[in-house]
Parts: sequence; C-alpha cells; structure tokens
Amino acid sequence: MPHSVDQKAEALPSAEVEMAEAATDESANQGAAEDVDMTDATETQTSEATKSEAKELGAFEKGQERNGMASDTGGIKVEDLFDMDSDDEEFPSSAMPVKKEASDSPDLLPSSPSDAGPVQHSGSDPELLRTFYQRLFPWRYFFQWLNHSPQPTLDFEHRELSFMLSNDAVMRYQSYRTADLLRKDVLRLMPTRIEIGPVYSTNPRERKLLQNAGSFRPVSKELCFDIDLTDYDDIRTCCDKANICIKCWQFMTMAIKVINAALRDDFGFKHIMWVYSGRRGIHAWISDKSARTLDDSKRKVIAGYLEVIVGGAQSGKRVNLRRPLHPHLTRSIDLLKSHFQDDVLEAQDPWRSPERADKLLQMLPDTELREALKRKWDASPERSSELKWKDIDAVAKTVTSKNFDPKALLDAKQDIVLEYTYPRLDINVSKKLNHLLKSPFVIHPGTGRVCVPVDLRTFEDFDPLSVPTIQQLIHEIDAWKEPEVKSEKGVHDWEKTSLKPYIEYFRTHVNALMRDEKDVKVKRERDGEDNGDLW
Repeated sequence: MPHSVDQKAEALPSAEVEMAEAATDESANQGAAEDVDMTDATETQTSEATKSEAKELGAFEKGQERNGMASDTGGIKVEDLFDMDSDDEEFPSSAMPVKKEASDSPDLLPSSPSDAGPVQHSGSDPELLRTFYQRLFPWRYFFQWLNHSPQPTLDFEHRELSFMLSNDAVMRYQSYRTADLLRKDVLRLMPTRIEIGPVYSTNPRERKLLQNAGSFRPVSKELCFDIDLTDYDDIRTCCDKANICIKCWQFMTMAIKVINAALRDDFGFKHIMWVYSGRRGIHAWISDKSARTLDDSKRKVIAGYLEVIVGGAQSGKRVNLRRPLHPHLTRSIDLLKSHFQDDVLEAQDPWRSPERADKLLQMLPDTELREALKRKWDASPERSSELKWKDIDAVAKTVTSKNFDPKALLDAKQDIVLEYTYPRLDINVSKKLNHLLKSPFVIHPGTGRVCVPVDLRTFEDFDPLSVPTIQQLIHEIDAWKEPEVKSEKGVHDWEKTSLKPYIEYFRTHVNALMRDEKDVKVKRERDGEDNGDLW
C-alpha cells in the first residue's frame, strides 16, 4: 500500500532480474499452448543479416544513466538532431501492394477445437488490415519509440514482438533489426494483434541456439499499467461488461490524472504515454530509461505503491487505509473530489436503488448511524445518491451514542470516495519484465477502432467513441482531395485521415524520448573524455 512505501523511486530495493518464462496477457495465453518459431526463408534471411550487422552495433552500453542525469543540449534544436519533419521515404504510400505469400512455417493451429475459422469482424478483415498496415501504420515512429534512436540498436533488434494470426494462433519471440523488416513480415503474416515484450539479452529468435539457456533473459522493458472498465462494473450504472459510454469513461480520466501525478511527482518519470485499448480500457507506457531498466522487485514495489483497491466486487469494503494517509493518497483525494461529485454521485447515481444503498450503509462505521439512515432511505426509496451522501452528515449530527466517532466517519467517507474513484489496476501487468502488452496503433478486432495514444494535454476531453475505425480511415483516404497548392514534401496517407492528430502526438512523444536518450549519451561520452576513459 502507498502509506507503507517510501515515496521516491530511488528508495526502492534492488534485486536480480527474475528468470521466468515469457508471459503474455489472457488473450495471448488462450491463443496457443506453446510458441511457434518462424523458420521460413524470411527468418533465415533476417537472421543472417542480424548476425552480420550486430557486430557493428556491439553489446549494450554499460552503466546506463537514469533520465534525471540528462545534460543540457547546449542550444541544439531537436529537429536538427532527429530530422522530425523528414518524409517516411522508406514506406511510401504509393508502394505496390505486397502479394500475400503462403507461409512455410510450421502449422499454426487455432486455439479453438472447431474446424471453422473465427467469426471475422471488420477489425480483422484481411484486406482492410493490409491497407492499414501498408498505408497508415506509423512504422517509422513505432521503430524509433522502441529503439530510442533513429539508427538501429539492440533495443529494437533484441525486442520480442508477438503476433496473433487470423486463426488465433500466437507467434512468440519474433524480432527484427529495422522497421522495414518488421513491416514486410507483418504484411506477409497479417496479424490481427501485435504485442510488445521485453528487450532480451540476446536475439529472441536465436534463444534455442544458446548453449546456456539461462543466459537468455529479459533486460529491459517499459513500465506498463493496464486499466479496464470491466473492473468498475460494481460501481458503474450506465454500462457493464464490454459496453462503454462517455459517462463511465470518466473513470479512465480519473485514472490518468491520479497515476500520472504519482509517476511524475513521486518517481520523476517524464516519458509517459497512455494508449486507448480500442474498446474499454487504457494502457500506460513509461519509456524513461530508469523505468525500462527496473527489475521485477522494483516494478512490484511501484505497483504496490499505486494499488489501493483490493479484493473482488463481492469482497465488501475494498479500501481500508491506515491513518494518517500517505501524501500520495491525500493528493489523490484532492484530485478526485470534483469527479466524485460530478461523475459518480450525479452521473452514475450508484446508490439510488435500495440494494445499492445497502452497500453504502455497510461501509459506514456506526450501527446507530446506519439504522437511522436506513429508516430515512426506506421512507424515500427513490432518493438520489447525491442526497443520500448529504444525509450521512446530517443524520450523524443526531446520533447520541457515546461510541460514535466523528473521526472514524470522516475516514470511512474518504475510503468511500477512493473506492468509487481511484484507479483499478490490473496489477500483474506492471510487476513483470516479461509481460506482453498490446501495441499502440493496432486495430481492435471487435470494434475496428485504432488503439491510439491519448494526448495528455487534452485527455479530459478524450472520447473513445470518436476514435476512428479502420473502415472510416480507408474511406477518408479515398475521399481526400489534393489541395490546390501542393506541398513539396507530399502528403502521407495518414495525414489525409482523422488518424493525423494521434500520429502527430506520437511523433512528438517519440522525439522527446530520443532527445533525452541522446542527451544522456552525449553527457556520458563527454564525462568519459574528461575522465580519460576509453570507449
């Protein structure tokens, strides 16, 4: 719990990186019982290229510095460092369609025993997917985001990517040296889902060639968080299960606000990207080097620091905090007060029914108070949640019991505010280096929506139901008209669509990350020269 953990990331305990089998999330676990290697000609060519090019890259640099040690840029402009406005010439939108090839890889068996293929939604239509991967997916920025540099490094080459295919088979431990090689393989395989794993100590494709299996281990990965609206089903009244609306999406807005404040203020992280999952959730990716290199023990501590809601929906009161409250929780209550009034009491009206009102009564500490409130609410069964919340203080003033403790009531009300507003994390996603998570910019197969990043400058206005679908984007490309004054650089296909602001935000995020990575490298090299070190 936060109140029992030091606030600063530097105070986290150190530990060796745990060795474990690479895990994927629930959907990937159901996809296949074991990993399937790519052994076709494409892999062979890629592997040979990898071996020869890796010599030029060398091993991972030692003594990586935390993001807080980045030096001043000395007036160098970011655009001069990374050529942010240059065209993606390696992936022109006018490229000829890639012919679908038959795979020579081992048979990929669907996870379902049925011989019939899975029901195909618009989000997994192969022709629409091909057009999207070929013309709209931001391959260049995706590569730079995971590579932390415009030039190929081991951060990308040793990164595991996982593909779910149209028959629900899962291909694990795929890796690529460049964005172009990845793009070509995706167009060949046409995965309906791409997941991102850790950077390993060696190329994931070559793990079975190692004499010592223990030398294959995860060494870095973004710190991630996963929040799903289905975990709010016991408190949201507007929707349930996979259904969402703008009312219950406010729980995601609250989550971003609280988790972002903790990550920045308490741990000093800067490069935080929130991504809409395509249906009912959000994922956070923290790309600071100090976050990527956290071992499992430190990830577990950070996850525990942020976890407040415990137990299941049937476990009764799910928030029981020691007093005095940890500063993180005090700050969270301040951030969430207005949301509790507007988005919970008024919009959700969670205690209007007698059954739900009984749940509220069970969270209050005094028997006489509970009985008095129950009599009042039974007499007015349609009384709103907003009025019932006000009734608590009004009726408390009439309680005559000597055992009544006003401080205990205040604490209980704070716990209730947190139970109905505080982020509900899928904590296991955050604890392990080797946990896989769905990639940004893939298509959700059920809704057809793109998994877009959420602009933190305007996240309170984000509407998941307005996120473009794959069909909408293809239509926008077809409907786009050439401007009278043509740009010398030309126009990318994504710039012709409603995907444009999301990719531009992603590009800004990636360039800021690469700038800091370069600053740290320049400082390290300069310090090495000053100390007479040879690199």
